Amino acid sequence: MAETEVQNSQQGAPDSQQRAQDSQRRARIRELEGEVERFRRASEDALQQLDWCIGYMHGSGKKGIAKSLAKNRAHIRTHLLKRSEQPVPSQQTDES
Repeated sequence: MAETEVQNSQQGAPDSQQRAQDSQRRARIRELEGEVERFRRASEDALQQLDWCIGYMHGSGKKGIAKSLAKNRAHIRTHLLKRSEQPVPSQQTDES
């Protein structure tokens, strides 16, 4: 009977190590998900600021600069963030 207790305790050690590793992995995943969310919010904020700049330049009559910024914005959204392109505020007001 003592032999089976030793075997059970030896089998329990790898299980507890596995649980500890799984717990550490889950904690690291939560940490990384938090970082992803922080960077997502920062990128959205930066795009909103860029939208403001584009609108300001367009409203100031500097349409060439606004157009260049809008191209940069489209590239950032489609190629870096892998999101669909959205019209910038100056494009929306031109269509109205």
